[in-house]
Amino acid sequence: MITMLFLQHSNYAQQCTYSIYGQITDDATHLPLPGATITLKEVSKSTITNERGYFELSQICKGEYHIIVSHIGCEDIEQAIDFKNNKEIDIEMPHLINRLDGVHLAQKSHEVTTQNLQVVKARAIQKKANKSLAHQLEGLLGVTTLNNGNSIAKPVVNGLYGSRVMILNNNIVQSGQQWGSDHAPEIDPLTAGSIEVVKGVAALEYQGSGLGAVINVIPRTIKKDAHIHGSLTYLAERNGLGNNANYSLQQKKNKFGWEISGTLKKYGDAKTPKYYLNNTGYTEMNTALQLEYNFSDQWQSKWYISSFNTNLGILRGAHVTLNDSDYAKAILNADQPQYTETDFSYAIDAPRQEVHHHLLKWKNIVNINKDEKYEFVYSGQLDTREEYDIRRADRSDIPALGLFQQNHFIEIKHYKLHQHDLTEKKGLQYTFTDNTNDPDTGILPLIPDYLSHQLGGFVLFDKEKENWKFELGARYNFTYQSVAYINRNEERNVENYTNYFQNYSVAGGANYVTSKYFDWSLNLGLTSRNPDINELYAYGLHQGVSGFEIGNVNLKKETGIKSTLGLKGSALQKWFFEGMMYINYIDNFIYLQPQNKFIKTIRGTFALFEYLQTDASLVGLDFGTNYLFSDELSFGAKYSFLRGHNVSKNIPLVSMPANHAALTINYKSSQGGFLKNSSVGFEYRYRWKQHHLLDWQDIKPAPSAYQLLNFDFEKQIYVYHTHVKLYGSIDNMFNVTYRDYLDRMRYFSDHLGRSMTIGFCVKF
Repeated sequence: MITMLFLQHSNYAQQCTYSIYGQITDDATHLPLPGATITLKEVSKSTITNERGYFELSQICKGEYHIIVSHIGCEDIEQAIDFKNNKEIDIEMPHLINRLDGVHLAQKSHEVTTQNLQVVKARAIQKKANKSLAHQLEGLLGVTTLNNGNSIAKPVVNGLYGSRVMILNNNIVQSGQQWGSDHAPEIDPLTAGSIEVVKGVAALEYQGSGLGAVINVIPRTIKKDAHIHGSLTYLAERNGLGNNANYSLQQKKNKFGWEISGTLKKYGDAKTPKYYLNNTGYTEMNTALQLEYNFSDQWQSKWYISSFNTNLGILRGAHVTLNDSDYAKAILNADQPQYTETDFSYAIDAPRQEVHHHLLKWKNIVNINKDEKYEFVYSGQLDTREEYDIRRADRSDIPALGLFQQNHFIEIKHYKLHQHDLTEKKGLQYTFTDNTNDPDTGILPLIPDYLSHQLGGFVLFDKEKENWKFELGARYNFTYQSVAYINRNEERNVENYTNYFQNYSVAGGANYVTSKYFDWSLNLGLTSRNPDINELYAYGLHQGVSGFEIGNVNLKKETGIKSTLGLKGSALQKWFFEGMMYINYIDNFIYLQPQNKFIKTIRGTFALFEYLQTDASLVGLDFGTNYLFSDELSFGAKYSFLRGHNVSKNIPLVSMPANHAALTINYKSSQGGFLKNSSVGFEYRYRWKQHHLLDWQDIKPAPSAYQLLNFDFEKQIYVYHTHVKLYGSIDNMFNVTYRDYLDRMRYFSDHLGRSMTIGFCVKF
């Protein structure tokens, strides 16, 4: 290929007199973007935009090139061009520095919605290639994580988590063993081009609960380019001696496009400031494949296949194998976990979990005309989970829990743009789920076998008029479940349960733009959620959280009324701010209550937790701001307040995130010296103690407040015409010893200590 390029340009040696010129602007503000780097990939030519955003590359030969536009704090833009004469190119860049630390609620003016939309872009995802899906979202307003040690986390949005927060993989509701805090979403975020968090009317488009937010992991777009492009990312992390590698390749030629990506991760024992966490290593091996073909201008077909595979250890010191309640209590009050080792190890022994999740999606888009189209979707998911305990008689290699779940989904959607800017979207959906236990475990299953059928439909409208935008949506769901539950009496009889649930949801929203740089949004919705299978029928050891859980077959469905008031805006293109207040009242709210006692089993002694129901209210405020002292230097601040209350008993609600705040300062340089095309940032985090909690409501008191300082570095360089990004970061710089209220391992151990990460991303 290099020889061909040499010959190609040699043939036109006498015609290398052409130029490429244009202007680079910010896509949100449309203001000039100085300091952006423009590079022709195939030749050694690059330049930097001036203070008015203009650039020019001269003495160019005829031929095919790739032009790359990069700016620190922006998503890179790459375009293929066939260069035959002088060419003018004007490009708008997504300048994320203006949108609160790489995350934004404010869209471009013509994309304003009545929901608070938050987006994590590919640049930020690659930079945190060592982070799980939940931890990729931690920087968003109102989002925190429910942790189970260092390797398992699920997102918490405005105090809600689990099935109340729908997680989508390429617009498909993730189906698996999602119940419980030790079951993280089986999705590789490195396959994503972006991750979106949407609240409000848009949630009604998907089957499941609309009580919380929708988190959608959206694959990369396959760009129209006949050449093969891709990237290679590698990060090494000091804590756990972790290695993270990811690759992606893609091509779109004529009517056919494809992309393939894969991820490998390997970690050993994590470390607190004082000791190693024995048996907390994990491995991951994931892959994803996208295919798309345009049969015609009216018909496009897309395939998506992903496979997520992990083997992860559970903190050995969290499992008390002795049948001794006093000893179990002593472990909870110890300064460090039992079985703590002094040396690092990559070994993963029981207790551990092995999880495999596979997804197939087939989507067809039929365009009737420019204002109307249909979408037809089928997806199938297979999920297997095996949990291994420390068992007697050399039986630790036999799973103590084995679950297999298959899920099939069919959907048809219709989009129609009517007159007067009225848009209509409606659809029908059917989901079948079959969940089966492995009978060879020799242990009664924590979750029973069950079959589920869901049939639902929705309709959404949005209307724009002058400075207003209105949205309205409604959904109906019918669910049938057939459950085979093994009772706990001496006979171990099978009890059959048949459940019927009907759910009605409706939501509306309005957005008013008071000026070019300021707007308000209001949302109001009534939605409901069925009890999860584990909430109804769980009985046994929930291994990952080292607790014995008991469900309640008498639980009713939750019904919630949520209202939000949001604002976002800017002043003088230097001060950016956004905020949201919300009130969420949930009738029959289901929660997991620690019972402050222990239960002895053949597998050891464990704390007891039971699912209860109450009326609850969640009131909160999220606010973030960013001030640009210059295009290079910015300062940011975020604050989240949440008060969860058990209305029925007039006491606090357990397992609610503590209030927290963050301050950030970032310096981004486009030119000059070592820091050319670099960014340096510091983040200060403060999390208050969860004071809204009574002493008897938990096994241990809420941990103390803590503060952390993190460091971040990024630099862009070109090596032989190849775009390379260098990364470096330090989490918990001062090696602070702390425990987090929403970490179930806080009962047994401290959280992670200092961790340094270095790595690179090569784009080609």
